Amino acid sequence: MMNKILYTFICVCFVLGLSAQERYFDERYTYTQAYLYPVVVNPGATGFDESQVIFNYRNKWSTYPGTPKTLTLSYNGELGNRLGFGALLLSDSNGALETTKGQLSFSYTIDSKVNKLGFGLSTEFIQHSLDNISSVTDLSDQIILDRLDGNGFFDVSFGLYGEYNNEFKYGITLPALISSKLDDSNNGGSDGRELGVIIHLAYAYDMKESDITLEPSIFVKKLMFVPTHVDLNLRAGFLEDKLHAGLTYQVGAESRLGFLIGTAIKNLNLYYSYNVSSHEFQQYNNGSHDLTVKINLARDPDPMLNIPMGEK
Repeated sequence: MMNKILYTFICVCFVLGLSAQERYFDERYTYTQAYLYPVVVNPGATGFDESQVIFNYRNKWSTYPGTPKTLTLSYNGELGNRLGFGALLLSDSNGALETTKGQLSFSYTIDSKVNKLGFGLSTEFIQHSLDNISSVTDLSDQIILDRLDGNGFFDVSFGLYGEYNNEFKYGITLPALISSKLDDSNNGGSDGRELGVIIHLAYAYDMKESDITLEPSIFVKKLMFVPTHVDLNLRAGFLEDKLHAGLTYQVGAESRLGFLIGTAIKNLNLYYSYNVSSHEFQQYNNGSHDLTVKINLARDPDPMLNIPMGEK
């Protein structure tokens, strides 16, 4: 009985929030492993390294009915001449709320002897709608009827991502820098909207004597309709980065603690993370689970590079 009451309360809060704000959260908030693949939150990282395909599944507050589940599939790689291209699809279910996102990103990278810097823009289509309506829902409510048709938005985001001396990593993202609601109401849907920002700093330290790499990082996130919060991360790599372990602590928002394990098998990378929150709601669920599969699409080596000079 208590679970049903809590579930109903959560759905009502989400519907009221959607009614008042049109959009109920910034989709970048869902990623807890962004320190491993910043391209999912920062278009400046598009095509920064070798081409890769990323699949991520997140089950937040698992075992509790109707809680958020997110699927993401993305690709990014080089187009040549310092240009990068990326594409991303996201599907998120959160109680009765459904979110679909499609994104295309483009970047330009400047590479010097000690610094590599990428500038990126992404164009995004986001659709919010209601689905799986409870039998107790009042379908005569005009707000609910309007949300069944869904709200569509078109966004443009900007990102900058760089690496200095292959050790210091930095990035800044301005999500939904331009946002327009795809109908005639609310003058484009941007009234009262606050500018968001994600700031990312990391340092990679190679302990060569022990074959261990350490990378502490910090993400500061101020996002649309999400409490400002800070992610403190530590990733460790072992056996030439074939094995990974990590810790994350979030200050603000959920105030959560998480750990990560992962492995790299040639071009295939597998990551799993588990997070628990300090909020009272944690006693009603089994924590949050993330699973990521990353495939590096390494280019075939140029056969001419393997031919002795005298045989060319």
